[in-house]
Amino acid sequence: MLRSLGSRLVAAFLAVSIVVLIAAGGALFVVLRGLHADATTAALEDVAGSVVPQVRQAIGSGDLRGTIADIRDNLAGTRGIDVMVVTVDGRLRPLAGLPVSDPILPGALSAGETAHGRVDIDGRPYLWVAAGIRRAAAAAPKALAFVTQDRSVGQALADVGRAIPVVLLVTLLITAPLAWLLSRSVTRPLRRLATAAASLPSAGHQALPLEGPAEVREVTGTFNAMAGELEETRRRESELLANLRHDLRTPLTVISGFATALRDGTATGEAATAAARAIEEEAARLEHLIGELGDLERLRAGDRGLRPEALDATSLVQATIERFADRAARAGATLTLATPAGGFDGRLVADRVALERMLANLVSNAVTAVGQGGSVRLELADAALAGDPAISIDVVDDGPGFAPGTEARAFERFWRADPARVGGGSGLGLAIVRELALAHGGDAHASNVQPHGARVGISLPRSPRAA
Repeated sequence: MLRSLGSRLVAAFLAVSIVVLIAAGGALFVVLRGLHADATTAALEDVAGSVVPQVRQAIGSGDLRGTIADIRDNLAGTRGIDVMVVTVDGRLRPLAGLPVSDPILPGALSAGETAHGRVDIDGRPYLWVAAGIRRAAAAAPKALAFVTQDRSVGQALADVGRAIPVVLLVTLLITAPLAWLLSRSVTRPLRRLATAAASLPSAGHQALPLEGPAEVREVTGTFNAMAGELEETRRRESELLANLRHDLRTPLTVISGFATALRDGTATGEAATAAARAIEEEAARLEHLIGELGDLERLRAGDRGLRPEALDATSLVQATIERFADRAARAGATLTLATPAGGFDGRLVADRVALERMLANLVSNAVTAVGQGGSVRLELADAALAGDPAISIDVVDDGPGFAPGTEARAFERFWRADPARVGGGSGLGLAIVRELALAHGGDAHASNVQPHGARVGISLPRSPRAA
């Protein structure tokens, strides 16, 4: 069994060529057989035209039987043509040798009339041409038939046999290069694709050239996109692991240091209490990090468990400001709410816990970013998502903002705008915000504001829709 695509393409070309050759040979045989039969019939008609005048003369001289016998002997010896008499009932009656045939004529032929056809005599096919030699009312015989064996089948087969090798050679000379070129145009890109796919897990990827038929180019383009995405995923995975090591190392270092101090007695009294408190806080921080990682993975896996209900976004934003007022005061920052001047309708249908969590993560990040003397403003506005009414909730701060070109990475896991990664956050807050917004059929956005600061927010549909 042919296993490679190239061999199958070549075999398919050869099979098609053979089928076409057989069909063409069959059609050619039919045409040639008819041409040979027509040529034989025409030759018989020529013989009839030259012999009938002699027969008519013999009728006048009274030596008809002898003349016909002489003509038959002459034609049989030189041209393989037999002369027969057409009986009154339209049968062929030979002068000698062959038996009487089945009827071949529906009626008698008058002098000067001719007819032709094919008849089986003694199990073999014959071609005949009959010519009238007497008037219809005259005595018999009224017509003679010139008969020869039908060799058109053998002649046509011989012609086809001579033509087929030439046609086959020409077909191979044309189809073989075409089959090879087509096979190469398909298999070469596929082999390159297979080699690249095999080396993809252990090596980098360079974009493959788009060659071959449209379908092969489409597959190659899809592979290039997939390989590029894999490279980007590897890069992000390396960053994620590095960031995760950083986020785990700090609390583990604190826990290890204070545990050692407690074990060897270095920390006693109030110092021991502070060490225990620090260990407890760092353990809680680790637990919070692990919990947020689990929440994010469940969200990305589709386990969102949302319970939509009618809410008022204005009230929830105001409650979030009150909840973070004390923390903002300790950080020296101010929290304010801004709504459209003409009034704002904050009604929407969403999951209360999820929306409160998104608002908390946005405000917490902003308060951490602005520091002492900074300001954080929560803005509510009407929006649209795919033509449907929506609400936009933005948190605008006057902190350092994002580095140029990094706004789109704000929602990546463990990514922080501060390269030094200062602060106690897990780096997962905004990633969770975006996943929860997507679960509601909305989205999250981030951008810089002038002269400095950042705008991070969400857009949620007023009514639930497919994510």
